[in-house]
Amino acid sequence: MQNVSATLAALVGSRLCHDLISPIGAIQNGLELMSLTGDVGKNSPELTLIQDSCESAAARIRFFRVAFGHASEGHSMSKREIGSTLSAISKGGRLKADWNEEGDHARTDVQLCFLAHLCCESALPMGGHVYFDRDAAGWTVRASGPRVNADRALWDHLNGVGELPEPPADKVHFALLPILAQAHGRQLLAQVGPDNLTVKIA
Repeated sequence: MQNVSATLAALVGSRLCHDLISPIGAIQNGLELMSLTGDVGKNSPELTLIQDSCESAAARIRFFRVAFGHASEGHSMSKREIGSTLSAISKGGRLKADWNEEGDHARTDVQLCFLAHLCCESALPMGGHVYFDRDAAGWTVRASGPRVNADRALWDHLNGVGELPEPPADKVHFALLPILAQAHGRQLLAQVGPDNLTVKIA
């Protein structure tokens, strides 16, 4: 895949996320109005199910917009924005995330970290915890959980070992992360342990 293809895919991702988030927000507003007017019981199981589903969908779209959308050089994200995005996708799920770095960060860096998060998520079917840290050498995304089920071919590809066959849709982040890392002049080092995973972005 050429960088021009990755850029086009990112623009498509941005467009899809942009167009989907508005109607989901409208549904959430409509549900809130229904609960206020008494047309539906505020704590009814039906309303709660729809609200929870909308919140989950909106959270994933916000996350995917950063991970798969177009990230221009010079754009940044605040710790609050990053943290709220990670907190939203963690709500009610098995995988929790901690962003430990203060201040604003380049959106391109956050994109690489979010893609690494997806790689870790793919290898933790029982859930776990993901931590994001930065030092002078670069970023480290660490994850741990009760069960690690890592596809070695995909994780080797992050280290530049072997050819990656066309990945299934739910593993496309393994193909995209090395492409974007190279485009931004970064190197990846991925490690798989019996109960932990690490992706370094230097």
